[in-house]
Amino acid sequence: MPRSVNSVASRKRRKKILKASRGFFGARRNVLTAAKNTLDKGWGYAFRDRRAKKRAYRRLWIARINAGARTHGISYSRLMHHLSENDIQLNRKVLADLALNHPEAFQSVVESVK
Repeated sequence: MPRSVNSVASRKRRKKILKASRGFFGARRNVLTAAKNTLDKGWGYAFRDRRAKKRAYRRLWIARINAGARTHGISYSRLMHHLSENDIQLNRKVLADLALNHPEAFQSVVESVK
């Protein structure tokens, strides 16, 4: 009995990898093993850095809020504590935007918690 191979599925699997590796340099683009290794590495970095991006933005927002708060004579930690005490629910992203782009609105927020 002849050997049966599912060449349709094999070709589809290989084409999927080679299609995803378009734009890579040299053999990483058109040699299946090199393309697969490069894609695995790249997808691992992408997975890791989607989480790292969230941490980086939070650090940036905290730095901006701290800089804006200190111009009004209060530290970041005291400002956040007073905001939670007074039940003002502004997240760090919004506070950082206020501190950077709308300083008068940020000043009114700081004055409301002092």
